Amino acid sequence: MLELEKKIGYNFKNKSLLNEALTHSSFANEHKSKHIKYNERLEFLGDAVLSIVVSDYIFKHCPELPEGELTKLRASLVCEKSLFEFAKKIELGKYLVLSKGERNNGGAERPSILSDAFEALIAAIYIDGGIEPARKHILNFVIPSIKNSRKKSVRDYKTTLQEIIQKNPGERLEYVPVSETGPDHDKHFVVEVHLNSNVIGRGGGRSKKEAEQQAAREALELMGY
Repeated sequence: MLELEKKIGYNFKNKSLLNEALTHSSFANEHKSKHIKYNERLEFLGDAVLSIVVSDYIFKHCPELPEGELTKLRASLVCEKSLFEFAKKIELGKYLVLSKGERNNGGAERPSILSDAFEALIAAIYIDGGIEPARKHILNFVIPSIKNSRKKSVRDYKTTLQEIIQKNPGERLEYVPVSETGPDHDKHFVVEVHLNSNVIGRGGGRSKKEAEQQAAREALELMGY
């Protein structure tokens, strides 16, 4: 348990909460005991804490995204696939308390079990230390994931638009800076994408690349893609 606490950078005051977060229902069923606490209730609370922390972060740090895009981004960050990847980073599977049968059947590597345990761990931290330690724990995983998804989306929107335009020889695509506002630590850029000098998209962001991404995205939407 101490090893896991070092990995997540949080020391529990109430160690029983950590034990509960790591205990799967199969263990309680195997021992036919009503006194063994397992992680399903914590998972329920952890899901809610995860959602509010992620929503709060992307709302504040992705001002260029409309509501629909924020919803998609949040969904991608709190889905089972993402939580499974987060859990693997701290080798959560090896700390889980499972029945012999569940462990022998690969339960410690199963995405559904690991993602649920990750949510339960969030709740345990939240109950033990409050929202700030829980927020810190969540963002340790979420921020790098957002950065990676943004890199992909920057490449995808611009590349997709470029590939479409290249199908028509002679067409010229250009990204034109429109404005740059705000202090150095909080810049906001606006960029237009031009097709043969005609504006086909406009976007804003915290960097020129982000603004170009949004401009390309708008152009694709207007073109029906």
